[in-house]
This record gives sequence, structure tokens and C-alpha cells, in this order.
Amino acid sequence: MTDLASDPTTVDLFALAPELSVVVAALLILLVELALTGERKRYVNLIGLVGVVAALAFTVALWADIGDGARAAFGNAFVVDAYALLFKGLFLSVALFVLLLSYRYFSEFRTYQGEYYVLLLGSFVGMMLMVSARDLVMLFVALELVSIPGFVMAGLRKFDLRSNEGALKFFVMGVLSAAILLFGMSVVYGVTGTTDLAGIAVALETGERLPLLLAAVLFVIVGFGFKISAVPFHFWAPDTYQGSPVPVTAFLSVASKAAGFAGLLQVTFVAFAPLADVWAPVLGVLAILTMSLGNLLALQQTNVVRLLAYSSIAHAGYMLVPFGVATATDAALNSDAFRAVLIYLIAYAVMNSGAFAAVTAVTRSQPSRLVADYAGLGRRSPGLAAALSIFLLSLGGVPPLVGIWAKFFVFSVAVEAGTAFGLVLAAAVVLNTVVAMFYYLAVVRTMWMDEPTVEEPVAPGKALGFAVGGLAVLTVVLFLGIGVFTDVAGVSTLVASG
Repeated sequence: MTDLASDPTTVDLFALAPELSVVVAALLILLVELALTGERKRYVNLIGLVGVVAALAFTVALWADIGDGARAAFGNAFVVDAYALLFKGLFLSVALFVLLLSYRYFSEFRTYQGEYYVLLLGSFVGMMLMVSARDLVMLFVALELVSIPGFVMAGLRKFDLRSNEGALKFFVMGVLSAAILLFGMSVVYGVTGTTDLAGIAVALETGERLPLLLAAVLFVIVGFGFKISAVPFHFWAPDTYQGSPVPVTAFLSVASKAAGFAGLLQVTFVAFAPLADVWAPVLGVLAILTMSLGNLLALQQTNVVRLLAYSSIAHAGYMLVPFGVATATDAALNSDAFRAVLIYLIAYAVMNSGAFAAVTAVTRSQPSRLVADYAGLGRRSPGLAAALSIFLLSLGGVPPLVGIWAKFFVFSVAVEAGTAFGLVLAAAVVLNTVVAMFYYLAVVRTMWMDEPTVEEPVAPGKALGFAVGGLAVLTVVLFLGIGVFTDVAGVSTLVASG
């Protein structure tokens, strides 16, 4: 175990090793891609894979090193603890699968490969920095490092008007949310006199509840609401997801959303914990609106990417439920709520990444992305159809798949709160789970019961096939290994909220 560093000039290179590995890979891609031509440009993907694997190795080494302690740099503005390492492992695992999804897609696309991989890795660096941030300034800078590359990646299909529209909406809403978030943070600093998350909590506990301060807290929550595509800040997501290249859509719906939730966890359960009675009801209401509207709109979709986009919005609502039952006094309930969000994020990352991996495979031969394109997929490519069925059923919460545990823990913490509002949230989870099954099962029925419109099997390629198969196995294995799953989340929760 290594004690936290108090000297603001301290730079712990080992603590920064995962981020540095990805940065080095991005810089190498930028240089190597200039010397490659034609189909050889696709080999820069391998450099990204090596960099991400190296970062994962450093993350595991840091986990073994810190034990129940932490490492820190820059006067504790950057902290590596179990919470940060759990999210870094999650982000890097998602990065691996996004790179596998991208290999064949962008080699056929043949343009902007170097730029795409640099932007993608740069965004993942921002995610890793953000979960280690224990200061508002660093948190904001890291969050923008996540967002800005996403604006560009969403518009890489410059010849597609939908891509242009989606990227523009994403950019405008992203800039607006950043302004709102920064304004809220600046007011919080002005009232508390510090940007340190723990220091803000101390100041809020002993200070006066000024109306301006309460408004600033809500501004910060609104800023993160855009990032996680919570209702009513969700309207950019369906168009952006539909217009983006499919691997970019997978990145936005999984990694970018998880990063938004990581930041929201830090500011609510750490910095704004004494004001839980202010922000918890707001987030609880947003949870009900988000899961309900997301599921109801998903029922109407005929485009599979838009269907998954609204599904992603609905899942943001499920993940907001534990925020809605948080309190300023019950540490045990807050710890369980925190853990429920972590478990849901990990499960969601696996099953949603898998769904987009399968969609990427089908899109190669049928680029229209319509649900009708999946008719008879079970006859043409039974393995791919079985994997996609697993992902969709898991998203719906069907056992024995990991999605049922995600919903179970969210439901349990809402009931554990023992309040009328908690029971309303629990009922909303159950009702929305039932509604969601209609559109998930509709796609499954189309794959297995409808007549195929084409006879050729889908050929995903080795990299994409490995991603689909690996994620399908994980979706089942994580259900069976729920004990280890919850233990890791529990350790991370205690460290993060302690």
C-alpha cells in the first residue's frame, strides 16, 4: 500500500502508467499511419490493441500494489484507488472490443483511420483520468477530453447527411452541457472556496444552504445529464447514434455513457453527499422519466440502431434509480446504492457492447440497419443470431444472463430504502422491464421466425467474430460468477465513498 502524496508537484509515473501507455500508442499511430498506404493503414489498429493491453497489464499491477490503499499525484487531485482501477479496467476492456469492432469496418471505410484511432484512444485517456480525478478542475478537463474527440468521430462519415446532422447536434448539445456544468462548478467553488471533492463535502456539511449553491448543484447534475443522455437531455442521442459509424455508436453508448456516470458518482456521492436530500429526488424523477420514455420510444423503432439508442436511454434511467434513494445520513444505504450502479455499469458494458458488435457484423452486408434486415438471421448465421439473442435477452433482464443481476441490485436498493418514493422507483423498474421485453423479443422473433430476405450468411471476420463470441460468453459467465462480481464492486464502493 502506498500513502497518498500531499506534494502538488509529485508525479507518480507508475500511477499514471495506464494513461501513458495509451498516449504512447496514440502518438505511435499518428506517426506510423503517415508512412502507410492503402490497405496497410489498417495495421495501426494493432498498435492501439498493444497499447490498450499494456494499459490493462499496468492496471492489474496497480490493483495488486495498492491493496486497500491508494497512490496519488498532483496534491491528491489524481488518485489511483480501487474505484478508479475498476473503471479503468472497464474502460480498457471496452476499448479492446471497440478496436476489434473497428478493424474491418474502418479498413473497408479506408479513410481517416489514423485520425479515428488517435481520437478514440484520446477519449479513453480522458475517461481514465476522470475516474482518478478528485478535483473539480481535473474532472471537468478530463470530461471534455472524453467529449471533444466524440464530436469528431460522430461526423467521420462526412458524405452522409445523417452523420453531419447527428454530429452537429452532439456538438451543440455537448458545448451547452459543458457551459452549464462549468457554471455550476464555478459557483460551487465560489461558495465553498475549494475544488477538492472531499473538501467541498466538508464545506457543504458545515456551511449555510444558500439558494445559489443549491442551484449550482442542480446545474452540475444537468451538465452530467447531457453526458448520460437522461431525459429531458436525451434528444441528441438517437440521431447521433444513427448517423455515426457503428463502432463509434458502440463507443458512445457504452464507454462515453459509463464515463458520464463515473463523474456523476463522484460529484454526488462524494462532493455533494451532504446535500443528498436536494439532488436525490431530482435524479429519482429523472430515472422514472428516462426509463419510461426510452422504452416507449424504442417500441416504435424500425431501425435497429435507433432502437438500441432508445434502449440505451432507458438503461440510463435504470442506473439513475440508486441515485434517487441516496440520503445524507444512511452510509450503508449509500454504499449499496453506489455498488448497484457499479454492477449495472459493468453488466451494461458487456451486453450492450455485444449487441453493437453483432449489429456491426450485419451492417457490413446490409447497411440500411433496419430490423427487417435481421429476418431469418437464425437460418443464415445461427451463431451470430444466437449471440445477438443472448445480448438482447440480457438487456431485457432474462436469466441466466448477467442483465438480470443488474436489474436485481437496482430493484433491491430501491426497496431497501424503505420509503414510498423508493417503492415507486422499484415499481417503475419492474414495469419498464416488462415493456422493454416487447421490443427485444420482437427482434429475436424476427431473427428466428421470419423468412430471410437474403440467403448469404453473415461473415463478420475473425476480429469481429472474436468480439461477438467473447462478449456472449462473458454475458453468461458474469451471471454465474456474480459473487466475485459483487465483491470487486463492493471493495471499490468502500474505497470510493470512504
